[in-house]
Amino acid sequence: MMQDKKLTVGLAVTGSFCTFAKIKEVAKQLAKEDLRIIPIYSFHVQSMDTRFGTAEEFRENMEEITGERGIDTIQQAEPIGPSGCLDALIIAPCTGNTLAKLCAGITDTPVLMAAKAHLRNEKPLIISVSTNDALGMNFKNIGMLMNMKHIYFVPFGQDNYKKKTNSMIAHTDLISDTLAYALQGKQIQPVIMGPQ
Repeated sequence: MMQDKKLTVGLAVTGSFCTFAKIKEVAKQLAKEDLRIIPIYSFHVQSMDTRFGTAEEFRENMEEITGERGIDTIQQAEPIGPSGCLDALIIAPCTGNTLAKLCAGITDTPVLMAAKAHLRNEKPLIISVSTNDALGMNFKNIGMLMNMKHIYFVPFGQDNYKKKTNSMIAHTDLISDTLAYALQGKQIQPVIMGPQ
């Protein structure tokens, strides 16, 4: 009997550095589910050291967890389209900057090129929001992306409604469930949840 092919999922990371510890846990969880995980890094993720750790250390951790060398150039991301190599693509975290550019069709980072290339294959793109202006300048972009074909959102909510009233962040513990629904062409519900 022929074995089922292992699903291949892109895990694209943008620069909401405060969420990186959670994203490493997500990568571990997905790897336990016997998925092939391909990391994809924005330029900022590749080059910026922050109080949350160094860029090099983060990439080493991700490659150790996934067993895969990440995609880190626009040129490496473009063949995702013609090859159809991904069954799904997750952008986690997805910053407000990436949301806005995705909405406008801008492809000036490896993550955005990966998203454009992947969407041409009409396969699920899953967004795990992490932005301080979700209820501000990016509110319209979230609404527009929610109405686009093949785009699904990890449930999200306000992370600090007293001090950062416009800020929203995804419930990353629901990324795996969101992926399962998205692979069936369904948006997990509810999308908007209470504070974390």
